[in-house]
Amino acid sequence: MSRIAVIGATGSVGRQICARFAEDGQEVLAVARGHAARVGPYPFVARDVAADDAAELARFLRSHDVRVVVNAAGRWGPTRAEMLRSHLGVAQRLAEARSLMDDPPRLIHLGTVHEYGPALAGVDLDERQPVDPGTPYAMVKVACSMAVLAAGGVVLRCANMFGPHPPEETFFAAVLRRLRAASRDRSVVELTVADARRDFVDVRDVAGAVLAAASTAVEGQVLNIGSGHAHPLRELVDGLIAEAGVPASRVRITEQDVPSHGGGWIRVDSRAAQRLTGWRPRYTARESLRAMWAQV
Repeated sequence: MSRIAVIGATGSVGRQICARFAEDGQEVLAVARGHAARVGPYPFVARDVAADDAAELARFLRSHDVRVVVNAAGRWGPTRAEMLRSHLGVAQRLAEARSLMDDPPRLIHLGTVHEYGPALAGVDLDERQPVDPGTPYAMVKVACSMAVLAAGGVVLRCANMFGPHPPEETFFAAVLRRLRAASRDRSVVELTVADARRDFVDVRDVAGAVLAAASTAVEGQVLNIGSGHAHPLRELVDGLIAEAGVPASRVRITEQDVPSHGGGWIRVDSRAAQRLTGWRPRYTARESLRAMWAQV
């Protein structure tokens, strides 16, 4: 039986993608670098795709009868060199392997709306927006998207993500750590929150978008994935504090400009993805915040 190979299967996004395909009754092959533990009720292979020879990777995909490859690998690394390896190295190798196969699998890559650069307040980001990356992370992600598109793959440019198990380097993960500590020792929580409005999409909705893209004939195209809402960050933080049950008397919040990858305004236009794949976001912000705290 043909399989869906998920690269980066042990990450925050990858594990949700694996679960969504398995829930849909499809055979999943979980692939990740340096992790021997199982991530679910499906086969797992420890493989460093960035270090692979393209021909060997092509043989690996053929041997497992892979019909769709999802690239969810990479993280916000502390150095450009690390991000080049974990992001661009994987994207390039998958594109090269695909070019060597007579019947190549579909390639779906997770990009980011940060590839567009800072947005003007009140202006929605759609696929017609030219890329203008302003950070090393965004520059690397643009290079990944170019490699995937040149190979005929699909790029899902996703908004900021939240929901269960956020990556440790993200803003919400940091807030969760402080709230968890405060709920244990009744300490005061001090937070600095940017005065910004940003689109956040649940990671489970991103997994649903991947499944929808894999089920259509869309190729060589960028599709934006977001909730369609520009949430005030302070409002989301207040919601997470409420879920944690930490009294307001033990929370001190300072609102100020915070250097970040997000900018002051992000709202994503996902109508192209909805029209071409039938995908729609399912989770509300409150449900995402509740899921984040529940996993603590």
